[in-house]
Amino acid sequence: MTEAPVAAPIIPQLIVGLGNPGAKYDRTRHNIGFEAVDMLAKVWRLHLSENRKFQGIFGEGVAAGQVKVRLLKPTTYMNNSGQAIRAVTDWYKLPPESVLVIYDDMDLPVGKLRLRLSGSAGGQNGMKSAIAHLGTQTFPRLRVGIGSAKEARQGDAIGHVLGRFSPQEAEVIAEVLHLVVGAVEVSLKQGIDKAMSLYNSRTVAQTASE
Repeated sequence: MTEAPVAAPIIPQLIVGLGNPGAKYDRTRHNIGFEAVDMLAKVWRLHLSENRKFQGIFGEGVAAGQVKVRLLKPTTYMNNSGQAIRAVTDWYKLPPESVLVIYDDMDLPVGKLRLRLSGSAGGQNGMKSAIAHLGTQTFPRLRVGIGSAKEARQGDAIGHVLGRFSPQEAEVIAEVLHLVVGAVEVSLKQGIDKAMSLYNSRTVAQTASE
C-alpha cells in the first residue's frame, strides 16, 4: 500500500498589504495592511517605491533565510486592490496560491491575527476585488484584528475602520506587527500551514492603564 504524497508547503512569493493611499488614511484601522508591509520592508531592509505598472508601492529582494520575496501596497484605493495584485502576478507569472494578502478584520479583536489558506472576502471590499481579479478564493490571507464596530458609536462601521487606534490600542498594534513579521517569516521558511499552527492562537493582551 503506497503512502499518499505529502503536499508541498505553500510558500508566499508576493505579500500584499491592503489599504488606501494618502495622508488622510495613514494609520487608520483600514490601513493596517499597509503598516504590515512597511514593517516587513523595514525589518528586511527592502526599498519600496512607486511602480505605475503595478499600480502600487512595490519592492523586492531577499528576506528571512534568503527567500526571494515581493512586497506590494496597491494605490488603487481599497475597492480596486485586485487590479494591482493581478498586474504583479501577471508580470511575474505567479500562481494565486503564492499571494499572501494582509488586511484588517472587524471580526477579530485588537491583538489577534488569523492566517488562512483560502476563504471568502467576509465583506472586506479589498478582498472582494482580489478574489475577482485572481479568479479564485484559494490564496492565503493574514487578517489583523481591528476590533468590532459594535464598540463604536451607533455601530458606525465606516467611521470605525477609517478611524485611528486609541493610544492603548496603538501599543497593542505595535506588538501585533511584530507577530505579523514572525508569522510571515515562518510562512516563507516552512509554509503557511506551519505559521497557522504557531500564530493563530497567539494574542497580544491590552494592558490596563494605571
